Amino acid sequence: QVQLVESGGGLVQPGGSLRLSCAASGSIFKINTMGWYRQAPGKRRELVASITSNGGTDYADSVKFRFTVSRDNVQNTVSLQMDSLKPEDTAVYYCNLRWYGVEYWGEGTLVTVSS
Repeated sequence: QVQLVESGGGLVQPGGSLRLSCAASGSIFKINTMGWYRQAPGKRRELVASITSNGGTDYADSVKFRFTVSRDNVQNTVSLQMDSLKPEDTAVYYCNLRWYGVEYWGEGTLVTVSS
């Protein structure tokens, strides 16, 4: 069984920064993709950023040049550095881990961007 535990959400003012972290534990295939999705009220869950085990990254257009995804393959962690936050970034952020059709989700952490 794989478990994902997120941390780092909270309330931040527009223009501020937050860092989300996710730790994965259990039987994890070494070749995988870790990432972050988000879901705002009344909207569909969407990809924010992902990173493969060899370092390839993918970002939603709305967060490019503001968010940075990184990972530690030894510790099985993935982080999301979020800078220049906007009110429209407000959402529940979910950690995701997947490989070859297998997918796991964290429980989510709330990020609120408001003055």
